[in-house]
Amino acid sequence: MSIRKSWMQLLLLVALAVPSFADSQVRIVRLSDVEGNVQIDRNTGQGYEKVFLNLPITQGVKLRANAEGRAEIEFENGSTLRIIPGTVIEFPELSMRDSGAKVTAVKLQEGTAYLNFNGAKDDEFTLNFGREKIALTRSVHLRVAMGDTDATLAVFKGDVDVTGPSGSVQMGKKQTVTFDFADQDRYTLAKDLEKDPYDDWDKHQDEYHQRYLSSSYRNYSPYAYGMSDLNYYGNYFNVPGYGTLWQPYFTGAGWDPFMNGSWAWYPGFGYTWVSSYPWGWTPYRYGSWVHVPNYGWAWQPGGSGLGWNTGPRVMNPPRQFAPPQPPATSAHNTIVVQRGPFVSPARSGNKVVIRGDSAGLGIARGSIRDLGKVSQQVRQEGSVTAKVHREAVRTAPVMSASPAMRGASVSGTSASRTTSPGSRVSSPRISTPASRSAPAPRSAPAPHSTPPHSPRN
Repeated sequence: MSIRKSWMQLLLLVALAVPSFADSQVRIVRLSDVEGNVQIDRNTGQGYEKVFLNLPITQGVKLRANAEGRAEIEFENGSTLRIIPGTVIEFPELSMRDSGAKVTAVKLQEGTAYLNFNGAKDDEFTLNFGREKIALTRSVHLRVAMGDTDATLAVFKGDVDVTGPSGSVQMGKKQTVTFDFADQDRYTLAKDLEKDPYDDWDKHQDEYHQRYLSSSYRNYSPYAYGMSDLNYYGNYFNVPGYGTLWQPYFTGAGWDPFMNGSWAWYPGFGYTWVSSYPWGWTPYRYGSWVHVPNYGWAWQPGGSGLGWNTGPRVMNPPRQFAPPQPPATSAHNTIVVQRGPFVSPARSGNKVVIRGDSAGLGIARGSIRDLGKVSQQVRQEGSVTAKVHREAVRTAPVMSASPAMRGASVSGTSASRTTSPGSRVSSPRISTPASRSAPAPRSAPAPHSTPPHSPRN
């Protein structure tokens, strides 16, 4: 079977996993990257609290990036919204029409946001800042900065129409417009771009997604969020009787996918499982985790058709395995689950020591070139000293830890001690994993030499 045919089958499976929201109209999008001091108001009435990776973003949620704080929100079609220190954004609407079209409204209250929008037919996406509004229908990459007396919009790629009190202005690639709040929002259009210190960070994050998310996937599936992290932190493979599966790198025989995470409460659907792993979005929202003899735990795309998963979905679990259960409380707090040790990579300069059983925890995405190869070396040698990519060192500060890693409660709640981290880890490269009882496989090629997502047959 060809690689392309295998991937088409996988895409169909993922498409089947996409829930029908015709009744509930509920949507969730992913908090896909967190660095430094970022807070979230989950619309629970408890105000702002510390944020952590993979928290669902739902309608009514607000995010605030404080000093040194940065975050990325990833939408279903792979579009991304990034914020930098001093920024507050709100999501007044995240819904779905009966037709299936997704409706997204984002409001920039203060600070600076980068939006890389992938145009999707029939979807509605609006970005509001001050009294200005952008209704997006085509792909565009832009930056919006809100000041006390003005706002500046810069377009890197594509074109947009901005409407406000002073009328409508059309903008194209490499143009900047400034709106004067003190003068009825009159605008000045310039045919150049003034560089911002965070432009490089935004660019590197975008390059990461482009590198690890294949164009074939974007062409055949509307649900691309989380896929670039799956391609970076693990690999797909085929097992007779199970079909195409995905497994993270750096997993040992005793690892299970629910060792580290949290239960977070959201209005409208109660507690949902939030994984601490840097790749931990799509495998916990759709499909099931299956335990395969001699291979261990792997994710199987697919779904029940009842909606996105809020809790663990497992198949063929080993004896005495007990997946975490939602808290039996109405306190609406975040409960940490930590049943496994956090294997934090030891860092020295631009080198990091990686050991097994971390499943990617502690490795910043894109920071190590060939995680598949490193994973194989770790399996053979127990640990490996890997070089951290220079660009990752320059643009990615220390990640904020998950509640369990900080050893603190969230929303005033004590952590449930079963174990969880939530920062990032890098993984090796992709290749079919060896059976637990088989010798380690040979090294796979570097990510840039072949499509990092292609399963082997």
